[in-house]
Amino acid sequence: MSSQRAKVYFGSVKQGNRAKFASFAAKVDEIVKKLDLSTIQKKDKVAIKMHLGYEDNYQTIPVFFVRRVVEAVKKTGAFPFITDNPTSVYNAVNRGYTSETCGCPLIPFDGVKDKYLYKVNIDFKGVEFLEMGGVLHDSDALIDLSHAKGHNTCGYGGAIKNLAIGAFSAQSRWNKYHTIWQSIPYWNPDKCTPEHAKKLVESCPEHLITYKNDEHRLNVEFDMCNQCMKCIEVDKGAGCLEIKQEHFSAFQEMMAIGTSKVLENIPKEKRFFINFAIEIIPYCDCWPFAQPCIVNDIGVLGSRDIVAIEKATLDLIAKEGLNESMIPLYFRPNLDRKVNLHPFQRIHGPMKNPYIVVDYAEKLGLGTKDYELVEVLSPASTVSMKAPTHVTEIEPTFF
Repeated sequence: MSSQRAKVYFGSVKQGNRAKFASFAAKVDEIVKKLDLSTIQKKDKVAIKMHLGYEDNYQTIPVFFVRRVVEAVKKTGAFPFITDNPTSVYNAVNRGYTSETCGCPLIPFDGVKDKYLYKVNIDFKGVEFLEMGGVLHDSDALIDLSHAKGHNTCGYGGAIKNLAIGAFSAQSRWNKYHTIWQSIPYWNPDKCTPEHAKKLVESCPEHLITYKNDEHRLNVEFDMCNQCMKCIEVDKGAGCLEIKQEHFSAFQEMMAIGTSKVLENIPKEKRFFINFAIEIIPYCDCWPFAQPCIVNDIGVLGSRDIVAIEKATLDLIAKEGLNESMIPLYFRPNLDRKVNLHPFQRIHGPMKNPYIVVDYAEKLGLGTKDYELVEVLSPASTVSMKAPTHVTEIEPTFF
């Protein structure tokens, strides 16, 4: 952990002047400038890791901003490329991402068949290794370009999740990350009869508990569990079921480990992190549909420190709070103001504390939670500046 405060640059969506120089796009440009891409060398292969989304989810980072980042990298003489998993890359055109619109190639991080991979040892709760995308492994520099939003498994998805889940093979994502809770006992078959198991299954309002009578095996799907604890209420007297913090924290600790393995391959001076806290939806961009924005747009953040930018992003979301009128009816949120919860905990459950992964990442030495938030082109600083006149339709014209 660093002894110095990390700088996190912030540009608000709020605007102080009716002028291009005070716009959100200008703030994005200013943050990229502050990050100082000069440490990227000429001809470096620069991976811009994104989540390109799926199907009808159009709420990923607008290509308008992606291209600005790409063009900034090109000015260094380096070769940028956008990267994500093969399925997302292949279908990215459906959300407007092409080599023409982005200004650089789109390359799957693990090859077209999810087979260009490097094994990285983690030895965590029975998981010996993960399979990292070879293209990311081979890159000279990294821009972690992330959409800040909620996440059903860990509460929040941002810069860490973009690398931890988004840089590894499908087998690693689904058969290792998303089953890690199975390594922590939660059901005692000796204390549970088939009749009692049926009651547990019926107790879950989200239908996340299943039971196989022929195998006498009960399974809880922790990914979507909001810890309503109705199953635990039904289990009183039997004591065969546990829903503990550890079942949720394991996923977050594994994310921190996975992120550390990605960053090990990139020199510290060539790591850049940008979070767009706009279109803040409750679920990950993996979901195939658009979602109501449960937090108002906040802005864009940039840092050289992944821990600091994640902490700052979460703090700003906490300060903004939930837009309660936009919470979908399929959630059972805890809106009790007497209970101190982050907005994402209110919708995904108290044990899905989004700060947990930040704590683990700091412990692994990936950065510091001690940050200085430096606002660029704040409304207060631009409101008194003179705005230009006749600023509409000023691009090159056919007339």
